[in-house]
Amino acid sequence: MPTPQGSVAALCTAAGTMFSLGIIFLGYWGLQEAGGWTFADKFVAGFAILGFAFLGLVPWMVTSPVDSESNDTYIRKGRWMFLTGVVLVWMAIVVSVVFERHR
Repeated sequence: MPTPQGSVAALCTAAGTMFSLGIIFLGYWGLQEAGGWTFADKFVAGFAILGFAFLGLVPWMVTSPVDSESNDTYIRKGRWMFLTGVVLVWMAIVVSVVFERHR
């Protein structure tokens, strides 16, 4: 079954938007603060960086050349990468909020 028209552009735009929101979160969270990193800080940064890696690779995946127009394997993989990236970035946000409340 062919994918809907515009799904490549939608995935690329959504990944870019979520990537931007993650960068805004890191700026607000205080990535540049002085002092040593705690275990919680490393945990949050690890989730965020993994999420950014997945989100950054979405446009590369969905725009990969295919044999025929009906082949949507790369778009399916791109959707999973997008979902994984979003979940990881949101996990970083949730973990940072939880750890901040327990300080």
